[in-house]
Amino acid sequence: MPAPKSLTKPAAKPETKPLSAPQKALRKLGLDRDIDLALHLPLRYEDETRLVRLADTHEGDVAQIEATVVSCDITYKPRRQLLVMVEDGSDTCTLRFFSFYPSQQKALAVGNRLRLRGEVKGGFMGRTMMHPSFHMAGGELPQALTPVYPTSAGLPQVYLRKTVYSGLVHAARHGAFVETIPPEHLPRSAMRVGAKSWSLEASLHFLHHPTPDVSLAQLEDRTHPAWQRLKAEELLAQQLSQLLSKRAREELRAPALVLKKGGLHEQLLGVLPFGLTGAQRRVGEEIALELMRQVPMHRLLQGDVGSGKTVVAALAAAVTMDGGWQCALMAPTEILAEQHFRKLIGWLEPLLTPLGKRVAWLTGSQKKKERTEMLGLIASGEAALVVGTHAVIQEQVVFKNLALAIIDEQHRFGVAQRLALREKMLTHDGMPEQEPHMLMMSATPIPRTLAMSYYADLDVSTLDELPPGRTLVVTKLVSESRRDELIERIRHQLDEGRQVYWVCPLIEESEALDLTNATETHALLTEALNPPGVKPVLVGLLHSRMPPADKKAVMAQFESGLMGVLVSTTVIEVGVDVPNASLMVIEHAERFGLSQLHQLRGRVGRGAAASACVLMYATGESGRVSETARERLRAMVETSDGFEIARRDLEIRGPGEFLGARQSGAALLRFAALAEDGELLQWARELAPLMLDVYPELAQRHVSRWLGGKSDFLKA
Repeated sequence: MPAPKSLTKPAAKPETKPLSAPQKALRKLGLDRDIDLALHLPLRYEDETRLVRLADTHEGDVAQIEATVVSCDITYKPRRQLLVMVEDGSDTCTLRFFSFYPSQQKALAVGNRLRLRGEVKGGFMGRTMMHPSFHMAGGELPQALTPVYPTSAGLPQVYLRKTVYSGLVHAARHGAFVETIPPEHLPRSAMRVGAKSWSLEASLHFLHHPTPDVSLAQLEDRTHPAWQRLKAEELLAQQLSQLLSKRAREELRAPALVLKKGGLHEQLLGVLPFGLTGAQRRVGEEIALELMRQVPMHRLLQGDVGSGKTVVAALAAAVTMDGGWQCALMAPTEILAEQHFRKLIGWLEPLLTPLGKRVAWLTGSQKKKERTEMLGLIASGEAALVVGTHAVIQEQVVFKNLALAIIDEQHRFGVAQRLALREKMLTHDGMPEQEPHMLMMSATPIPRTLAMSYYADLDVSTLDELPPGRTLVVTKLVSESRRDELIERIRHQLDEGRQVYWVCPLIEESEALDLTNATETHALLTEALNPPGVKPVLVGLLHSRMPPADKKAVMAQFESGLMGVLVSTTVIEVGVDVPNASLMVIEHAERFGLSQLHQLRGRVGRGAAASACVLMYATGESGRVSETARERLRAMVETSDGFEIARRDLEIRGPGEFLGARQSGAALLRFAALAEDGELLQWARELAPLMLDVYPELAQRHVSRWLGGKSDFLKA
C-alpha cells in the first residue's frame, strides 16, 4: 500500500537566516571559526588606560583628556565644519569635524563633559584635535591597552572587538587552546619570562589586551615572548602540513621510468649542438634516478636566467617517452610555450619520427581544426610530448598515459591549475590508477629560508652554473631626463647590426594606460630612429592585448633580425631568446619588482656581443624615488647573481613575489617573518618529524587549529 503523500514529501530544508553586513564582512576576512577570531590579532594599540591634562600635551601626542564643551558652532569658511571648544581646567582645545551628524552635535552640546581621544596639533590658534573619538565622561578607565584590528569596510572596530573577544572566550571554553606542543620541546624564546609561563592561551589573551606597562617596542617588532609563542606555533603548523603532504605522496604510486641503453635519452645527448654543464649533468641524474622510483616525483628545478633548464626538462621527457609514456609541458604564456615548442621539436622530433611519435601543440588561440587534430593525437598516444599553455589542463584534453608533467615558471600558475594537471590521472594496460611525476621549473631562485618553509614538501634541484658563452650584462641607472642620449645610443647599436628591447612598465590600475604608454613610446622611437634620408629602422610593438597571430608575427620579425627595436610590455619577461639583442632599456624601472627586473635583464647577453641593461627611472612629483625602489635598483646594479637577487627580494618584499598563485591555498605566514625568524623555523623543521612519529594526534590537532582545510592546497 503506498504511503500517504504527506509522508513521502522530502523534509523541508531548515531556513537559513540571511547574513548581516558585519557577518558578511567577517566572512570576507576569513573569520568563520572561534579560533579564526582568536588568531585575528591587533595591528596596533591605543592607550585609553590614563587621562592627561591638556597643558601637559605636546605637538603630535595622541592624548586622552576629560573636558567640558564651552562652545559648539558650524562655520562655512573655508568649508563647512563643526568647531567645538573644550577646556579641562588647565587649557583649551578646538575640536574640528568636517563630517558630522545631528546626533554628534547633540552629544557635543555646550556644558557636556566628555572623554576625548585624538592627536594634539599646535598652531597659531592654540591646540586642536581633528575628528577625535569621544563619549560622555565618567566610568572606570580600561585596565588594558585597546586593540585596533585589521578590518574591512562595514566592520566597525567596536563590533570587531566584541566579536573577537567572544570568539576568544568560546574557543577557550571548547578546548581550542589545549596544548599541542609537549612542554619539553618548546623553543626557549617562547616559554617563560620571569615568573610568567607563556602558554598559547595566555599569549593570545595578552596580545588582544596587553597591560599598559608592556614595552610597545616589543609588541610592535614582535619580539615579546607572547609573539614568539605564536610564531613558533604557526611555523610548526606549516612544517607539519608540508611533511604530511610529502608523506601522503610517498604512499601514492607512479610509473617507474627506466633509462634505456641507446634510448632516446642517449640519442638526445648525441644530437645536442652543445655540451652539458656540470650542473645540468648532476641535476639530470638526480631527476633520472627519481623517475625510476614508483613514488611520484615532486621536484622543483630552479636555476638562474639562462642556466639551461629546458635541456634538463627535455632529457626527463626523453626518459619518459622511451618507456612508451606521455609527457606534458605547460608554460604560462603563449610566447614562452612556443619558445619551448620550437626548441623541443628541433631536438626531439627527428628522434621521435622513426618511432611513429610526435610533439603536439595546444593553446587557447588555436583554430578548431588544428585543436581537434591535436586532441586526437594526445588521446591515441601518438603525441608522446604535449607542449602548451593552460589549454593543456582543459577538460577535453584526455591523455592516453601521462607519466610526467612539467610546469615552467610554476609560480605563475594557480594552485587549482597545478592540481588539475596532476589529476590527469592515468591507467596503463589495465594497471590501477597512478599519479604522474611532476617537475616544476622556476627561473626565480628561491632563498634558503623560503625553501625551508613554503617549499619544504618539495625536493629542490639547483642549476648553479651558467653555460659557457653567456656574456656578462652591464647594468646602468639612467634618469628619464637623459632619454635623448639613450636614443642616440640605440642608433649606434643598430648601426653595428645589433637589436634592442625597450620595455614599458605595467600600470596595474589600468590596462588601457599600459597600452597608451607602449603605443606612445613606439610612435616616439619610430619617429626618432627614422629621420629623413637614413636607412629606415623597423620598430615593432608587442603587448598582451594583441591577437596571438599578431604577437607571433612581431616576434618572428624580431627573431629573424628584420626588426631593429622591439617595444614591449612585460610579455617578454621569460623565455624569449634572441642572441643578437644586446641592449635592453627598461622604462620606469622603479615600478618593477626585483625578480621581474632580473628576469627581463636575462633576455640580453645571450650572444657573443657585449650587452647592457639600462634601468631608466623617473622621480615623479616628489623629486625622488621611494626607498624600496632605490633598494631594488641598487641591487640590480650591484649583482647579477640570481640567488643574491632572490635573497634581497625576500628582504624587500617578503615571500609573495616567489610564491605567486600558490598563495591562494597555503596561507602566507601571518605572524612569523622568514627574514627574522630563522631560528624558530629551524626549530619547527626539526620538531615536525618527531611530532608526526611520536605524537601523531597532537600533530593533527595542531594542523587543524592553524590551517583548517587549507592544507589540501599544499598538494600542489
